[in-house]
Amino acid sequence: MQNNREIDVVVYGATGFTGRLVAEYLNNQYGVNGEIKWAMAGRSQAKLEAVRDEMGVSADVPLIVADAADLASLTAMVLSSKVILTTVGPYQLYGNELVAACAEHGTDYVDLCGEPAWMHQMIAAHAAAAEASGARIVFSCGFDSIPFDLGVLFLQQTAEQQLGAMVPRVKGRVRSMKGTFSGGTLASFRATMAAAGKDRELINVLRNPFALTEGFVGADQPRGDKPMFDEALQSWVAPFVMASINTKNIHRSNKLMGHAYGTDFVYDEMLVTGPGDRGEAIAKAVTEDKSMANDPRQPGEGPDLDERVNGNYDLLLIGEAADGRSVRVSVKGDMDPGYGSTSKMIAESAVCLVMNPELASGGIWTSAPAMGTALIERLQANAGLTFTVETA
Repeated sequence: MQNNREIDVVVYGATGFTGRLVAEYLNNQYGVNGEIKWAMAGRSQAKLEAVRDEMGVSADVPLIVADAADLASLTAMVLSSKVILTTVGPYQLYGNELVAACAEHGTDYVDLCGEPAWMHQMIAAHAAAAEASGARIVFSCGFDSIPFDLGVLFLQQTAEQQLGAMVPRVKGRVRSMKGTFSGGTLASFRATMAAAGKDRELINVLRNPFALTEGFVGADQPRGDKPMFDEALQSWVAPFVMASINTKNIHRSNKLMGHAYGTDFVYDEMLVTGPGDRGEAIAKAVTEDKSMANDPRQPGEGPDLDERVNGNYDLLLIGEAADGRSVRVSVKGDMDPGYGSTSKMIAESAVCLVMNPELASGGIWTSAPAMGTALIERLQANAGLTFTVETA
């Protein structure tokens, strides 16, 4: 269905803060009229032209006018491209019709969604259509949840090599993170809380680690909502704000891979705060921090280039076998997680789908089962991520 489409990747939301970073990355990494044919899309032709000119991008890059409120324009955009890369969120406000159109017309789709209740709804509504059309819909292709989802896959592959089998228990531990959350992430958080306030059933979805596994409920999972001392690290750890979305995506990955990690797989994520009294005090302060709910930043706002370039993150994943043996890997990024690294990750996800049409069949996916090792290789080659086996 996609073979006659001239455009490989459309960046929808290209005039927004993150969309613009994605366009800059594609321009710098793949150029114009090269192996990847890409286009910029948004609501205003004039604004698209202005942003393209400001970035110094060639006029050969196509511009597409499309609006979430105009179904005809969305459909035309979807039919023009092999992959729609959308940064237009909150997705629960602006994403319904786009997912539906991609699922219907066999167009691949990647986003930055960290909205599990909306994802739960989209899976129920559009998974069958995507399977029938061949559309590969891949949510959460930014900092939530690629480093964690692919990190667990990389760890399990390492466990097979070192221990002879995948492990039933994995701990995700954020050792360091320098950078800020995006205005779009904050807007999604606020929209999710507002929706949950109107629909109590959404609270159950948000609390359920198996909310994205369509009927499968596995082993009891750690709550991850209180400070604790992690014996494996000899350090205090605190709740990690993105754990609620990452854990759900990782359990979905496990299900989509035929429960390769086991039907009793247990996974949690925490933020490492250090040893001793100081580590405990920091862990308690992190737990009590409610600043995200009151952050005034809006979509379209973000850090300057220096802040993005000087940001980074370092994630540790620890796999524990039933016999007490363990394996450790790290995932590191060379820019701030919410903008610099995220824009590269979603761009490479879209390119990975274009370059590897055989990787997955139609359906609603997460990054690990859809792209797996092929995406890990692209991220290491092009996007500043490193996946490394560590010693205990």
